[in-house]
Formats: sequence, structure tokens, C-alpha cells
Amino acid sequence: MATKEREELGTKKKEKATKLATRQKKTIKKYKQAKQRKGSVYRQGNVVFSADGDCVVSPVGNRASVFDLKNNRSWTLPFENQKNISRISLSPDGRTIIAVDEVTHGKHIKVWHAPDQSKEFAPFSIHQTYTGLYDDAVCIDWASGSRFFVVGSRDMTGRIFSLFPVKNFVPVTLSGHRNTVIGCYFEDKSLNTYTVSRDGALLCWKCQGSLKDSQVSSSETDSKQGDEISLHWKKKAKHYYNQGSSAELTTTAFHKASQLLITGFHTGLFTLHELPDFILIHTLSISQQAIETVAVNSSGEWLAFGCSNMGQLLVWEWQSETYILKQQGHYHNMNTMCYSQDGHFVATGGDDGKVKLWNMMSGFCFVTFNEHSCAVTGVVFTPSSQVLFSCSLDGTVRAFDLHRYRNFRTFTSPQAVQFSCVTVDSSGEVVCAGSLDTFEIFVWSVKTARLTEVLSGHEGPISGLVFSPLQPLLISGSWDKTVRLWNMFDSKLSWETLSVESDVCVSPDGTQVAVASLDCRITFFDIRAGVEVGTVEGRRDLALGRKPSDKITAKSMASSNYSADGKCVLAGGRSKRVCLYHVSQKMLIKQFDISGNLSLDGMKEFLHGGNMTEAGPIGLIDDKSDNDLTPTLPGVLKGQSWAAASSEGLVVYSLESHDVFDPFQLECNVTSERICQASSNKEHTKALILSLRLNESELICQVMEAVEPCDIPLVTHSLKEPFIERLMQFIVLQLEESRHLHFYLLWCHYMLTVHGQQLKSQASGQSVLLRSLQKSLVRQQQDLNRISSSNTYALSYIKAFGDMLKSDNTIDRTLEVPSILVGKEEKRLNENDVHQSFKHKPS
Repeated sequence: MATKEREELGTKKKEKATKLATRQKKTIKKYKQAKQRKGSVYRQGNVVFSADGDCVVSPVGNRASVFDLKNNRSWTLPFENQKNISRISLSPDGRTIIAVDEVTHGKHIKVWHAPDQSKEFAPFSIHQTYTGLYDDAVCIDWASGSRFFVVGSRDMTGRIFSLFPVKNFVPVTLSGHRNTVIGCYFEDKSLNTYTVSRDGALLCWKCQGSLKDSQVSSSETDSKQGDEISLHWKKKAKHYYNQGSSAELTTTAFHKASQLLITGFHTGLFTLHELPDFILIHTLSISQQAIETVAVNSSGEWLAFGCSNMGQLLVWEWQSETYILKQQGHYHNMNTMCYSQDGHFVATGGDDGKVKLWNMMSGFCFVTFNEHSCAVTGVVFTPSSQVLFSCSLDGTVRAFDLHRYRNFRTFTSPQAVQFSCVTVDSSGEVVCAGSLDTFEIFVWSVKTARLTEVLSGHEGPISGLVFSPLQPLLISGSWDKTVRLWNMFDSKLSWETLSVESDVCVSPDGTQVAVASLDCRITFFDIRAGVEVGTVEGRRDLALGRKPSDKITAKSMASSNYSADGKCVLAGGRSKRVCLYHVSQKMLIKQFDISGNLSLDGMKEFLHGGNMTEAGPIGLIDDKSDNDLTPTLPGVLKGQSWAAASSEGLVVYSLESHDVFDPFQLECNVTSERICQASSNKEHTKALILSLRLNESELICQVMEAVEPCDIPLVTHSLKEPFIERLMQFIVLQLEESRHLHFYLLWCHYMLTVHGQQLKSQASGQSVLLRSLQKSLVRQQQDLNRISSSNTYALSYIKAFGDMLKSDNTIDRTLEVPSILVGKEEKRLNENDVHQSFKHKPS
């Protein structure tokens, strides 16, 4: 009997260990998708258009982001340079991108053989190195046919080289400028050349002579004999940009097909000229800062501008004089961020005093609040996501209406203080903020904007505030190494704990609080009992990067947050690494490296001793801004993604499980052939259960779409408990991606009708699923409302036009004129529909 009990106990332990390993595997499976950078649109370098002209590629730090101008979305390309990108280029077919970081070749020009689409061990091979410049090369352009290229340099000259040896041809120097040549271009199907210098001078060079094919030799064959014809360039004209002596030209672009030259100045002004006659076509001031880069699309209609000082990216249609895209990130460090309740929006605050709202589906900023006059230190949404609160070092807490996009409440303290954090209760009627200098917590009523309570007791700056989701308890953390619980009705101290400092967060069920301390420790407390229930040591988990001024490599945890199900905790701080811990097991699950950009301080564990001088580290001699990673790191409430506010922008990790094979209750008889056979035999319930066990997305989709709409209620009634949640998760995913919206809405309707009571009884464990479903339905509702509103106005116009024709007997009642007008109206409506998010609110 004892032996049998031991065997049963061993079997239970084995099953428990297997379930734990499965949960950890699923947790690790999450967030394997490459991180997306959504809080910054442009940093430095040049921007380029895609081959079709519908997308703009912009460098953001050491990564590149793509903005789809027609489909209103953006994404980050899955590659990362070691340092900040200073130059990018797209291949003519749009399939290959080359990104060059801050390491360059100086005054030497190296030409490489471009790699093809096949994978090779060493895809790049050098063709030739060209010399002759006396200073750094700045710009380059290829002639038609790629036989010649021209290079502009800081030595105030342009130089023309031949790709392959040409008989009697030597590199030609184009001189005559008085400042750096920042733009040099060939005409289309010609060797005539234009050079533009920083002082606003344009030189036009006429090529005299011609080339024969027999005079050009490749690298594999010797030069063939031909007539001795020399090429030389003669200055044809010289033009000046008369923008004043203080206006410095910063960037240029040339559209060869239409002979349009676009130039940008450091005053934020750009001009559009037609060459070779230098006729001014268009001029406009688009910014108060210098224009860093300009690009033109293939048709010559859209112009893209980048302003690095403001982190601004603009796309301008010069013929209609309208903005296609106008986006701006935080041009100083991002301090704080917060997800909305449904995970559809993110609010960010930065040192520039601005609060921005970002759409996580498109990646665009759709509204900016600039009422704060100092750095924003905290943002928080109400549970209904209708109001956003922000606190700042200017001594104010502001409430923003997210329907009318206005600041409708401003909360202040009796004496001027600096606020460090802000939180709001579950009803959205009480807002609290902690101060840095008076060590007090201020409580206001949202309806009356009156200060109702001042909570004192801390002996250091308030580092974190959070309300319990189920109880009227306010939890505060301070630099005095204490965490205090306040009863909001009695205003009394409930409990105090020593040796903890920094950020605090509460589990979704309101029973546990996690405190991230500066000694790389996360301490968990039971709120009801007031006792410590566990500790996680994270000293060895954070990356040991060092800045030039650091004496030690020790890092600290400054922010933490629970996952939606309360089983995991994310923690990070002033380090390049974010750690994911399992709450009950107190163990590390996964580490995320936010960035590998070596242009930032603190990324290297070992520093080079040769960089130390008598005046200190070389990196500290130059006056640079502080590039510390900002600490705020909350996770999204729906559990499908998490985000971090860093010095390179808003970094988002999202769940993508399509490429991961993760079967459920897999057996030998669960095969794709058997599933397809059951589906073809109209055994829909059996096929659906087997496909859910195999967990292949394409197979599940095939089985579900084979079910007739009239058979959906019967199939949903036949499903058992283990497969209900899995099927609902798949339906939520299809509601976002599939075009069969009505079909999957029927599945969702019958699943909630049949199994709604069971899902309701497990609401605490199904919070992730329900939030995901709400997000998908809200998004589809918004899209359909926009389309239906547009169609309603179009039909109203058609009806009014038809009534006008009907009442006028002198007009021939044919459909030709209305069809033409309706076609124009549809085109106008479609264009407005594509760009309405950009014109709705300037960023």
C-alpha cells in the first residue's frame, strides 16, 4: 500500500512539473517577435522612399522604421546595427536595404559588388578603392548606366570617377565652390552635372565629348582600342539661393525625371526649383529647426523631410500643398508611459514637457498635449480609458479628455512642489500624486478639482504610487526605504516595511504587491496579511554595462509590473536588459535586451583603457546629452505585448506564436491528413478538436471555414472545456486579420451564447482573452463606422444630385455626368480616408 501511494505521489509530482514546464514554455514563447520602435520616428541620417513611392524608410537610432503612407501603419525592420545609422539606401527593386552606421571611410571611396538574393558566405566583395579627395566624402550620385559616379567632399570640390577603366579618361575635379559640397547629381541619361554647396551656390556643369562602348572595359577584359575622345566638363551657369547670409543650406535632393531640385535650410525652409533654368516653383517653411534630410518619391509628387533636432518626420505633397504624414516623437528622453485599459493606445511623457498618444495598431501619434512647462514624470489612464492624467516637475497634475482632446482639469498643491508620480483609483474619481521635495502625497477630487487630503509620513521623495484594484487602498513607495498602505476613507497608516525602495506594483487580483528596490531585488508582500511572501534576487540578471564615469558595474531595478494573469513580473531599470520572473517559483524566465546600440553609454561591460586621458574619459570630454535608459517599464494589460520607454524611443515586444509549433495533448493519431479527412467527411467537431490539439493556425482556419454557418451552433455545443479557451483565442486573432468578418463574428456570437456562463465564472483567469476580444471588436467597429459614414455622405450627395437633375427639365437625364462626378467624389473620399489620421491632429 505504501509503495502504491509513493508511486501515485511521484506521478502527481511529475505531472505538476510537466505543467510548470509547459507554462514556462508558453511564457517564453511569448514576446519572441522582434521589438517594434513606435515612440520615435526619426533621429538622424537620411530618409528614402520605396520603389513604388508608397512607403518611407526612416532611421531611428541603430534600427530603421517603415511608414506605409497608404495603409496607415508602420513597423520596424528586423535588423540592428552596432551604432546609430547615418545612411540608408534601397535597391531599385526594393528588396534589399543597405544601412551604414557612424563608422565611415573618410576621404576614400570604396565601391563594392552588390550581393544577389542568394545566401553567400561573404556576399560583399570590394571592386576598387578610389582616392584623390583631400577631405571627407559627403555625397555621391551615379550616372545613367552606372559607368560614372560623382562625389562631393568637404574640400569644396566635386570629383567624377569612372567605374571601369576608360581610355584617356582621368578623374575630373569640379571646383569653384567656397564651402562644403553637400549635393552632386547627374542629369537623366546625360553626363551633365550639378553641384550644390552649403553656402547656397549651385553650379551647372556641361559635359563636352561622348563615349563609345568600345572605349569602356570591364574588370575581366582588357581595354579595347578606339578613337581617342576626351571628356571634360565646363561650368555653364552659377546660381545662388538668396535666403540671407544667415540661412545655411543643409540638405538637397534631385528628381532626375522631372529635373526638380529640392533644398532644405537650417531655418526650416525648403525650396523647389526646376533645372537647368533654376526656376522657383515652390517654397515653404515647415519647421523652426534645421531640415536634416529630404527625399522625393518616384513620381516627384511627395517630399519627405526629417528634422533631427525635433525628431520630426514630414511628407508633403507640393502640388496640392497638403501633409501626407506629419509625425514627431519626443525630442528629449522619454520618461514614462502607460497602456490604456484595452491596450489599443499608449500615452508617453518626456523631458520636453509633452504628452503624446500613440495608436498601437498603426504606430502613429494622433494627438500631442503641450500644456506642461517642464518634464513629464508620470501618466496614467482611468479604467474607462476616457481620461488621461499626467504629472510634471512644473507642479501641476493635468487631466485630458480623450474625446475632445483638451485639458479640462488642472490640479495644484497649496505650495509649489515637484510631482514624481501619479495614480487614479478604479472609479476614476480620485487622483493622487507624490512629491519629490515635500515627501507628501496629495489627493484631489476629479469632479471638483479640490484638494481633499494631504498624506504625510514618508521621509524621502515618493518613488511610486498605485491603487489596489479591489480595495480602497493606496500603496506608496519612497526613497526612505518604506512602503506604506493608506486607507483612503480613514487616511491612516496600515503597515510599514523597511529595506525596500523604488517602484511598487499590485497584482491584478489585488492580493499581492511587488516592490522593485535599488539593490536589484524584487520583494513580494501579501496585502491582507501584511507579510513578506518571497524575494527575487536579480543582481546577476541585469546586464553589467559601464559608462566611462562608472566606478562599478552594479545596476538597479527601478520599475516593475505584473502580467495580466498575475503569474509573471517584468522588471527593469537603468540597464539595457529587462527581466521576466515567475511569481510563484521566484525564478528568471527570460531576459530581453532592449538595445545593442554601442553609440549609447553603458552598453559595454569592459571599457578600453586607451580612452582614458588626463582630463578624464574621452567620451565625457565632448558635451553630449545624457543617454541613460529611462526607467519606466509597464506591461500592457491584455498580456499580448509589453513596452519599455528607453532613450531610443518606445520599444514594444508583441506576442507572435504563428511560427512556433506548440501542440496540445499531442498523440500519434493527431495528424494533418486525418484532420483533412474528417473535415471532408463533414465531421466538423472531430476535425476542429484535432486541429486545436495540433495547434497549426492554417489548419484550424481551414477546418473552421469549412463549417457551414448553419452548423456553427451544433459544433460549439459539442466543444469541451479544454478547447473553449483555445478556440476563442483563435477567433480573436482572426477577427483582427481575416477578411471573413461576419463569419467569425458568428463563431464569436455562438461561443459566447453557449459557453458565456462558463467564461464568466472564470473571469479572473480569462482577463487576457476578454481584453483581446474587446480590443478586436472595438477596432472593427471603428473601421466599419468610418467606412459607413463615408458611404452615407457619398450616397447623400448622389441622392441630392439626382434630385437636382430630376427637378431641372432642361438637363438631359443621362447617367454620364453623375457617374463622372461620383467617380471624382469617390476618389476624393478615398484619399481623405487614407490620410484622415494625419490631418485630424498635428503631432
